[in-house]
Amino acid sequence: MKNKIYKYDFLVVGAGLIGSLAALALHQNNFKVLVIDKQKDIIIDKRTLAVNANSMDFLNNLGIWASLKSKPQPINKIIIKDYINNSPIIFENTAETMGKVIFNSELLEIARKRLKNLKIIKTNVNINLDTLLPNKITFINNSKYYFKKIVLSMGKKNISENGHKNVKFDQGHMSFVGFFNHKKKHKNYAYEIFNSDGPLAVLPAPSNSENKSTFIYSTKNNITSSQIKLSIKKNFMQSHGQIYFDKLIYKFPITPHLTKENKNYIYIGDSLKSIHPVAGQGWNLGIKDIQKLIFLSKNYSLEDNFLNSIYYSNRIFESTLYLSFTSLLNFLYEKKNPIYRGLIKVGYLGLQRFKIIRNLFIKQAMGRSNLV
Repeated sequence: MKNKIYKYDFLVVGAGLIGSLAALALHQNNFKVLVIDKQKDIIIDKRTLAVNANSMDFLNNLGIWASLKSKPQPINKIIIKDYINNSPIIFENTAETMGKVIFNSELLEIARKRLKNLKIIKTNVNINLDTLLPNKITFINNSKYYFKKIVLSMGKKNISENGHKNVKFDQGHMSFVGFFNHKKKHKNYAYEIFNSDGPLAVLPAPSNSENKSTFIYSTKNNITSSQIKLSIKKNFMQSHGQIYFDKLIYKFPITPHLTKENKNYIYIGDSLKSIHPVAGQGWNLGIKDIQKLIFLSKNYSLEDNFLNSIYYSNRIFESTLYLSFTSLLNFLYEKKNPIYRGLIKVGYLGLQRFKIIRNLFIKQAMGRSNLV
């Protein structure tokens, strides 16, 4: 047994949300997979996830969605406003809900528990990525392993710290996340307001009632919690009634990036890219990474690096489009230039007047259409 080599199809490095779900999906599709993480305990994340229709299907197919205890809140309508145009853009879909809002940490707890039950996760594993290569012998906890494919889902910070090359698009933004209760029901409406200081999104929060919401405020300006609360009250007292904020507001850096191709690895989630949360699609793009990986793995040989190249070309293209769009949107709204205002008005008017364009945006946001 001393010289035994444990052979796997996939090693997933990083048992965060996307890494854990990727491992479960690969296992469900009859691949032999192991997921490792340097941390034993889950880092509690107070944020919510706006899970679009495609991602809900994915979680349903994994048998996870029904295990959520907190009541997911549907997004039946998205109302977009800004400080330039007078009337809002309304996104809604009568055929099915556009998405639902859930707690990040609850989904991760369910996924990690399933990995443990399947005995395909190892924690407290510190591994040197420089020595970790596909189709080579790798030592994990003094045992020998052999992996055909190595999937990295370590987050944007760890990828950069471990020497993987990426292109950063840091505009100096921070996001502020919190919750508030309110007298009026939110009616399962989501809002995106483009202020001159940055976008403010308000979503229905997971709850047994319709009287709790969550917000994310993104800006590169120095701002206090009191200023954020005043902005929310100014914009939402009429629609939500009296507002009562939770005590804590959480602060996170926004560092959009794209990771450059390395043919030894398959990058998923934030290890591949991160985008500005203004579009609310970062996590849903991670699910599409997993879906594309599954599809290609079932149609190409795992010994062939051609699979890696096809995967990267497909996913980096869509990621680049999203990153470019969100970065441009923030740039245009922040500059307050007459020419930029004119461009915003043209795009805004097109979405208001032309239903076909609006429907394309809705289907893309729902994951019901693909850019590639």
